[in-house]
Formats: sequence, C-alpha cells, structure tokens
Amino acid sequence: MSDETDRPRVAVFRPDDERIESAVELLRSLGADPVPDPMLEVEPTGAVPADAPLVAFTSKTGVELAAEAGWEPGDADLAAIGPATAAAAREAGWTVDAVPDEYTSAGLVAALEPHIAGERVVVARSDHGSDVLLDGLREAGAEVTETVLYRLTRPPEAGDSAEAAASGDLDAAAFTSSLTVDNFLAAAADRGVDEGARAGLADAVVGAIGPPTAETAAARGVDVDVVPDEASFESLATAVVDAVDAVDAGTVDASDADPR
Repeated sequence: MSDETDRPRVAVFRPDDERIESAVELLRSLGADPVPDPMLEVEPTGAVPADAPLVAFTSKTGVELAAEAGWEPGDADLAAIGPATAAAAREAGWTVDAVPDEYTSAGLVAALEPHIAGERVVVARSDHGSDVLLDGLREAGAEVTETVLYRLTRPPEAGDSAEAAASGDLDAAAFTSSLTVDNFLAAAADRGVDEGARAGLADAVVGAIGPPTAETAAARGVDVDVVPDEASFESLATAVVDAVDAVDAGTVDASDADPR
C-alpha cells in the first residue's frame, strides 16, 4: 500500500501509555492506519501481594505497580501469565518460576495445578480478573487469596472508534480483552451510535486476542473474524492486518475468516 489513503484503518484500544504508543507504531509498520482509542484506564489501589509460597501475576501492569510500591517476592515462587508479564518481573529483578504455554487464565491453571495442592497462592491482578483462574486453582487444591492491585475503568473520552465504525470509516478492530469489548459498546451507546457501531463492526475485520475475548464478543452479538494462535498484541495486529489485506485482495470475505 503505497498511499496513506490506501492503508486500512484499524482501531486499537490499549491503555493511554507506552502500550498505545507501541501498538500504533506496530500497526503503522504493518501498513495500517491506526485509530487509537484507549478503552482502559489504570487506577492503582496501592495494595501489594500478601506473603505466600506462590504469587501469580496476570499482567505487566500488575508487576510494575507491585515493584513501584516496593514489593519484593522474597522466598516466594512467581508465576506469570505470559511473556510480557514475565519480562516485566525479570526487569524488576525477580525470578520467574512458571509461564504457561497458553497465555490465559486456563493456561495458568494448567501449568500450576500439578504443584499447588495444599499450598497458599496469591493471585495479584486487576479488579476485572476472570473467575476461571481463582476457581481452577481452588479446584486443584490450593488455598487462594486475590490481591487487587489496580482497577480498570473506561476513560470518559473513549469512543472515537465507535463513531468511526458507525460512519463506515473503520476497516478493522483489535480487541485485547473482554473489557475492551464491553467498553467499546458502552462508549458507542453513550455517544448514541450503538446500532451504527455494531453494523460497522459487522462490515469490518474484528480480531480478539484470545478465546475468552472472542467469547465475550460473541455473547455481546459481535462476530469475531480473527483469533491469533498466540495471545499477544503483535500476533493479533499481524493477523488482523493480514485478514484485511486478504479481504481487500478479494481472496476471502470478512465473514469467512477463520476465528481460531
């Protein structure tokens, strides 16, 4: 795509910090015209993980907030839900003992369950964490405590991407969590473009970072076209742009994309 006007417009919903900046940069490098619309705002609680033999972090943000608060793991083993979370922990000077093959709550349960019967486990995360993780660890015999490190809210200015979708000016959307789906739809409703935004998504390529996000979208009436094999933003962005290119080339219809 040699001209800026030929670039597909792709909405991205990461928090308004270095994550949205790197996401925009990545999308541009892939030949897309990013539509940055942060749908998440981080509000630290000031809490830190309680003492336990095992502490599980489910996000890079959680690790960074715990480190900034001066928390140290001491003798505790650390589990990280994925590579970005693990990298942040190592950058803080901590040793990471477990990273699942599948970067989801279910994947983390599968990685830990052989080792945690009778153990105390602290799950350190946001206020919107999945029950899958807590329930799965408890079913595996662990004594589980949750520490809410931060709350996730919808920024009041969010919603430009919903208006773009409603006006037919969006080629794709890259949803990075169930909450970004919910907040996109809430922002569309607040701006009075819910029906139009949903129609715009139906005509666009919709990507979800993993099966839980795809399931949330489906439950809200949003069809997902693309789910990458790896739950990372780089994989999601690449898969979404590739799908848009395939639609533009006429080799596949958006509704026929494989939602793996």
